[in-house]
Amino acid sequence: MNSTPWYAEGLRFECTQCGGCCSGEPGYVWVDEAEIAAMAREVKMHKDEFCSLYVRRVGSRFSLVEYDNGDCIFLDTESRGCRVYGARPIQCRTWPFWNSTINTPGDWEETCKECPGAGTGRLYSLEEIEIQRNKKRV
Repeated sequence: MNSTPWYAEGLRFECTQCGGCCSGEPGYVWVDEAEIAAMAREVKMHKDEFCSLYVRRVGSRFSLVEYDNGDCIFLDTESRGCRVYGARPIQCRTWPFWNSTINTPGDWEETCKECPGAGTGRLYSLEEIEIQRNKKRV
């Protein structure tokens, strides 16, 4: 069996800051205690207040809350930018190099159709992609 990933030559990505990955269908942005604390500092709030406004428990895990339309609570509706960009969770930092988006060439092709920055811009090496893909997620 060949252990070399199909993207061994690298993949291109450059965030266009369109906010597309932060909006749309409802879902989860999983966060841990350290990420919650960092985001609370970013918006200059006490962690408890931050949690009461922006975090929900889902089973034994935590996720950021969303607007009714599925948009992330930190997506600025006018600028389409992230209001906690400097402290955004690992899940957000590692986009688009998730297993679900790079598992097959077809998965990446679908990602490129949805995300205007996927498939364009800087070439990420196999090593860089693997680091992102393997970062701890909650």
